[in-house]
Amino acid sequence: EDFPSVQIPFDWLVQLVPSLKPRDFSISSSPLAHPGQVHLTVSIVSWITPYKRTRRGLCSSWLASLTPEQEINIPVWFHKGSLPAPPQSLPLILVGPGTGCAPFRGFIAERAVQAQSSSIAPVMFFFGCRNKDTDFLYCDFWESHAREGGMLSEDKGGGFYTAFSRDQPKKVYVQHKIRETSKKVWDLLCDGASIYVAGSSTKMPSDVLSALEEIVSEETGGSKEVASRWLKALEKAGRYNVEAWS
Repeated sequence: EDFPSVQIPFDWLVQLVPSLKPRDFSISSSPLAHPGQVHLTVSIVSWITPYKRTRRGLCSSWLASLTPEQEINIPVWFHKGSLPAPPQSLPLILVGPGTGCAPFRGFIAERAVQAQSSSIAPVMFFFGCRNKDTDFLYCDFWESHAREGGMLSEDKGGGFYTAFSRDQPKKVYVQHKIRETSKKVWDLLCDGASIYVAGSSTKMPSDVLSALEEIVSEETGGSKEVASRWLKALEKAGRYNVEAWS
């Protein structure tokens, strides 16, 4: 349609066009909290081509068209993710802007169930999106756990921090919130916390890493290079985990 002058035989076209690839989504639920269920967080893909045609993601648009009343059989495959499930005794620093929050919803739901019978280590969670009113995924879930006694509450040693980048003249991102809470981040790292980062693979992971390097450098009095080596040692020890996608 974009190039009508191209007269390619249909059998050639079929050979050239690649087959559709399976879509990968992060599981955003806990099997302990929701036995027999799998929850997904799916961003609906839609964009305008240079030729002014609207293109939509096949899988995300189809899923969005379904209603809860429909019973649809969908072929699925489960793959082990790159974010290992943390033990409940491990303090956590979670950074998940946008749909990057998906795996952490499962982490926190799991700990909420575990907390009913045993003690749980503190969790700090940094969430970011463009606008609070339109992009605040799982708003009620996070805020309920940020209240007194919740998994993200400050009285439990954790905290919930939001960055709504477009709600004020100056853009605010998760890395800014991390710097604002530098002392608490550092104290949790000294207590053996692991860092988990999930979300867009554009600038976010490197910006978060830079913010953490600044914190380590300031708290230890060392250079940026020393801080970088310190964080690389965390990564080698399995205490700095990143899952990013384009």
